[in-house]
Amino acid sequence: MTAAAALVLSACTGGSGTSGAGDTSGNQLLTIPREDLATFTRNFNPLSPQAAPMTLQAVYEPLAVHSMADAKDTPWLATKWEQAKDGKSLTFTLREGVKWSDGQALTADDVVYTFELQKKVLGGFDYLDKVTAVDAHTVKFSFNKAFSTAFYEISGHYILPKHIWSKVKDPAKFTNPNPVGTGPYTKIEKFQSQSYELRKNPDYWQPDKQRIAGIQMLAFSGNDSANIAFTNGEVDWTQSFIPDIEKSFVAKDKKHNHYWFPATGAMINWQLNTTKAPFDDPAVRKALSMAVDRDQITKVAMNGYAEPADCTGLARTYDKWRDTLLAASCTWTKYDTDAAAKALDAAGYEESGGKRKLKNGKDFTLDISVGSASSDWISVANIIKQNLAKVGITATVKTPDWSAVSASYNTGTFDTGIVWSNNGATPYEYFRGVMSTKMVQPVGKQATENYHRFGDKKADKLIDAFAAATDESAQREQMNGLQELYDKDAPVVPLFTGPEWGAYTDARFTGWPSEENPYATLGNRNGSTVLVLTSLKPVKG
Repeated sequence: MTAAAALVLSACTGGSGTSGAGDTSGNQLLTIPREDLATFTRNFNPLSPQAAPMTLQAVYEPLAVHSMADAKDTPWLATKWEQAKDGKSLTFTLREGVKWSDGQALTADDVVYTFELQKKVLGGFDYLDKVTAVDAHTVKFSFNKAFSTAFYEISGHYILPKHIWSKVKDPAKFTNPNPVGTGPYTKIEKFQSQSYELRKNPDYWQPDKQRIAGIQMLAFSGNDSANIAFTNGEVDWTQSFIPDIEKSFVAKDKKHNHYWFPATGAMINWQLNTTKAPFDDPAVRKALSMAVDRDQITKVAMNGYAEPADCTGLARTYDKWRDTLLAASCTWTKYDTDAAAKALDAAGYEESGGKRKLKNGKDFTLDISVGSASSDWISVANIIKQNLAKVGITATVKTPDWSAVSASYNTGTFDTGIVWSNNGATPYEYFRGVMSTKMVQPVGKQATENYHRFGDKKADKLIDAFAAATDESAQREQMNGLQELYDKDAPVVPLFTGPEWGAYTDARFTGWPSEENPYATLGNRNGSTVLVLTSLKPVKG
């Protein structure tokens, strides 16, 4: 643990008067580490990519909550919804009696304003024609085309208070230091660079579910320091990667220490910047993929918690959509250094003196970018580096902090990197994120997805047709087509389905999701986190 982190923990669990992870009075704070943020910035603007942790989990809320664990949709700020038979509109009925944390009532105007602001500041929702307040508690979303998958994107979107944000001059740059939300924990207290607290929203619409006193966030510079604090019992709930978790965590207190890693995470890809040669050549992308030993990656770097990807590109979450015949015929996602070398030769990148050469005669080299906090993904990158050396390619693993890595992804200046992908109720979000031309931004312009900047107009048609289809059989036809196109294009190099990391101690809180009670995942950074926050109960000593 870093010295600074130790000081933070000492202050939070010792004589400062706060109720931290060591307290069992029933008034303790739920303590959560962030291994990927060495410091916090007091920014609770959900429009900002630098928004502080828990902004979208504890402060602001969506119309409905979708859980990837059990595939259920829980009514939240909306009590019910109805999609038009032609797929061109969606109507939500808002929950009555919901108030913002400043006491003002939530109305349909807030929902209308939120989506207007989103489109103005961040774009997206290109299918959304208009949002109308039918009455104070009814909102209608009208589309410019049939769009059956709109429900998940719209229902899961945070809602902002119009009476606050309409007065903000520059919403994109507003840091929103004292947020007004509908969530269970909206009051910011004791904000420091390495720790802060979120306390109860005094006007929460589910006061009986605010059973914990609040949340305490702690900043760490990486997995290792965060994991030491966690395995020592100084924090309650983590989403960081813990090597050999049975021995390093569970064995220390088998009664209280638990974990659950369901295969509900996103596909983790090795993304190659297709604006740069030779990564613009699908033959090269496939050859590099064949050089990667996914079995070694999943068994060694991921401690056996993950399973290798196949050429459909689909994470395990989407097994029901997988084209099993195509998956059985995969070649370019199978480890085969001889085939990789032959494919590179055929593409014009031959080996000379033990070094693979580019067409200009220079050595074939590449960088692999990974954030310094992610020890598991750094191990993945190093295995890829070792694999590539066998076919004469020299790779350099670069590990600055995640903010620098993400900035290079956003602007398209990176070479290659280990990258997460979109994860939703259907594979629509994944394929749109890796293959749609509509998501491709030129180098230098900010991209929020499709960092590799690849698009195929054939994919656009299939993606649009999937969204327009109103029954699953029709959608399956489009999904099979997308998998075939993915197999042809190799837009990214799929590695493995990312496990949804999650571990906790129930020494201080009970009510956690588990394999036996999968009401949410154990991740604390996703849309179902609020289900956990409103289910936990303190253990009174």
